[in-house]
Amino acid sequence: QVQLVESGGGLVQPGGSLRLSCAASGSIFSINVMGWYRQAPGKERELVATITSGGTTNYADSVKGRFTCSRDNAKNTVYLQMNSLKPEDTAVYYCNAGVIYIDYARSYRNLEVWGQGTLVTVSS
Repeated sequence: QVQLVESGGGLVQPGGSLRLSCAASGSIFSINVMGWYRQAPGKERELVATITSGGTTNYADSVKGRFTCSRDNAKNTVYLQMNSLKPEDTAVYYCNAGVIYIDYARSYRNLEVWGQGTLVTVSS
């Protein structure tokens, strides 16, 4: 039906930058909120940033001023630009989207979709 595919994770030194991408595909009618969450080892998954279809963003206090969330509605893609990375940013980052899709019966359905996760490691 609908899937999210993330890319862009990896190993970076403290103070460095990474850009994550997440593309949605499938029988999509529209996508409302898209966002990023992360889960560090031994911790619960937490919100990083969200963005509405109109471009309104929301950030966790821990990433404000360092991370920027943006999206390309025409490509059903959301991005997370991460600057001034810290070791405490190390986590698996998950993309999330609230999607309206068209099912096999041509009906419109709401669905919350998660990506498979991409690992970001900040270490010297």
